[in-house]
Amino acid sequence: MTEIKIETEFIKLDALLKFANLVSSGGEAKLRIADGEVLVNGEKCTMRGKKLRPGDRIELGGETVVIA
Repeated sequence: MTEIKIETEFIKLDALLKFANLVSSGGEAKLRIADGEVLVNGEKCTMRGKKLRPGDRIELGGETVVIA
């Protein structure tokens, strides 16, 4: 599990996937989110603009990221 600290109120899901190096590009983030591969707090999320805040947990391909 990786902990990502953000300095803003929120970060959007697609930006977080790139920032955490879970995907290599924004295009890959868009596809993987649309395909339902990303879990936010244990639930499938297909909204790439979903606002994530501290405490949220994101899972993709066996990797887990928690927003601090």
